[in-house]
Parts: sequence; structure tokens; C-alpha cells
Amino acid sequence: MERKTSAHYQRLHRARLREQGLVKKELWVLPEYLDELSAVEKNMRRPRGAPRLAKENAMKDQELWTVRALQTALQGSDMVGSGSVRVELLEGSEPSLLLQMREYGDLPVFLAVVGEQIVVEAMLWPVAQVKDVVAFNDQVLRTHKLFPLSTIGIESLPEVGDAYIMFGALSAASSLSDVQLEIETLADNVIRATEAFETQLTTV
Repeated sequence: MERKTSAHYQRLHRARLREQGLVKKELWVLPEYLDELSAVEKNMRRPRGAPRLAKENAMKDQELWTVRALQTALQGSDMVGSGSVRVELLEGSEPSLLLQMREYGDLPVFLAVVGEQIVVEAMLWPVAQVKDVVAFNDQVLRTHKLFPLSTIGIESLPEVGDAYIMFGALSAASSLSDVQLEIETLADNVIRATEAFETQLTTV
């Protein structure tokens, strides 16, 4: 699979939002309202009067999710049934899921179960693409609270080398609705981070 930077998916994401007749509005709010604002925004992308998605129950008796169980559950969810997300199982010594987020320009998001945690991540851009790594790292550390439920780190990726990634983690006993929220929030945060930091990059 060819690795592309988050800027590529950001452009496709914007194009698809425009195709849906959505308009962009910039808002200024206190950081403690970001989760609420994100929920309101997702609601307002649905037609007026559309039913809210039902919340799933947590895993019974604290049973932990496996990658294959999550694949089955997500395949039966509204997010996949509506065509918003495509799920693919990546086989290997440690299987994982590739989630193509259609509403986010087909942004690839990877999900793995590591012990008692579910880890969801996406690549942002190669470290070599950042103009001033020291200044950028300082800015990331000072602004990380702007991206709720997600963290930015550096990881060595095949065919890319050192790259910035955004990731989130939650308990492997979480409800399916919480897993879906983590996936959607991460995708949204990748797009927002690209918009926030694009001036720090050599190319976008």
C-alpha cells in the first residue's frame, strides 16, 4: 500500500464535503468544549430530523475485543453499512484492521489490539517534510490538547522512514460505540492537525 501524507487526504476530504453541499465555518471556543463541538458538528452533517445512531453496550463481562471480533462488529455497524468506512483485515503475526475513511478522502486508519488496549493510528507526514523539527516538536507539545483523544508521535514506517503519526488508545473492553468514536475522532483530528500545521511543512 502506497503511503501518502495527510495533506493528500485532507484535499479529498474537503472536496467530498463540498460535494455534499456542506459549508465551512470557523469557530473559536474554549478547549474544554471541543468534544461537545465535535459532536454537534457530526450531528449537523446529517439531514435535519435524521435519527441518532444507537449506542452499543460494552463487551459483556469485561470480555476483551480481538481484531477479528472487531472486524465482524464493524462490518455490521452503520458506519460500514452506510459506506462511510471500508474495513479490511490485514493478516500477519499480529493481525490488524485497515479502515478507509471515505468521508475523510479515503484516509487510511489502522487499528490493532495490543494486550488490553485498542490502538488506532494514521500517518501524518514524514519527519523530513517538516521545515524545522525542533520548533515543530515544541509547537506540537504546546498544542496537543487541541486534538482530543489523540496524540502525535514519531514512528519508523516501511518505505517512509521516520514519520509523524497520530494515534489514540482505549480499553479492549470498550463498547463498540466508543471504538467507533475513537476511529472517527482520530480521522477528524488528522485533518484538523494538517490544517493547523501545514505552514510548518515543506510541501503539502
